[in-house]
Amino acid sequence: MRMKSVVALLVLLHCCLSGAQVHKDRDRVSVNEIHQFDYEDGESRGNDIQVDKQRAEAAATTHSQQTCQPDIHIVLREMNTMMVEQRVELRHTKTELGAMEARLRASESQVEELKSKVEEQTRRNEAQAVELSSMETRSNITESHVEVLKRHIEDIKVAFSASLGGPAFSGQVGPFNTGTTLVYRNVYTNIGNAYNPTTGIFTAPVRGLYLFRFYIFAWGDDSVPTTTALFKNGHQIAMAFARQAAGSVNSSNGVSLLLEVGDVVYVHLWAERQIFDNVNRLSTFSGHLLFTM
Repeated sequence: MRMKSVVALLVLLHCCLSGAQVHKDRDRVSVNEIHQFDYEDGESRGNDIQVDKQRAEAAATTHSQQTCQPDIHIVLREMNTMMVEQRVELRHTKTELGAMEARLRASESQVEELKSKVEEQTRRNEAQAVELSSMETRSNITESHVEVLKRHIEDIKVAFSASLGGPAFSGQVGPFNTGTTLVYRNVYTNIGNAYNPTTGIFTAPVRGLYLFRFYIFAWGDDSVPTTTALFKNGHQIAMAFARQAAGSVNSSNGVSLLLEVGDVVYVHLWAERQIFDNVNRLSTFSGHLLFTM
């Protein structure tokens, strides 16, 4: 709207200046004609009337010029005021434009920062997805392995039974100067092969609860009694004792033990003691796994 007003004022100014120039030209023409009539003596009086008319027109032109002159100044003042306002508005517009550019740059910076964060989070999510997938795979493998081990443990069956005497041996074992591990060589059962008939030692293959029993038989006078004990990892757990002045006597004992893998159990004959057995298998050592844990 302000530009249209400026254009209108310029048009008005142009019209005023054009009118003033036209009247000025006419004034020159009228003045020249008046001087011409003054110096020409031979003209008629009718020409005087024409001169008066031209003088009147010149006076009207001068009056019109004087009337238009103040209008031009008003127009110029208004134009100057409008130009000042335009400059102020231009500066204000430039300021707003600079602020908008600054906000735009800040927004672009924020967008780039958010974009970087999104990319970083995406990379992290992908890495976590890979790790989770790997963990799931390992978990599946572990669970499968555990199931196999559980089935293996559940399938494990452990049981043994053996005697000192048998077809190949009959008589007394001992006495010895020191304590001795009894070796029950005549094996009835050895499921799982946890008992060693060469050493007389049982070794636990799995963690679990085991039941052990041992029977002893004494024969002869009371000068050499029969004393045996069940040992676990070198420590005495339970004992069986028999003593008879004449003839024979037997004794027994048994316990349930929680064993870890690799624990050993065996029957120990005390020093200066003896134990009897023959083909009737009177002295025996047995054990079996009740359940795993």
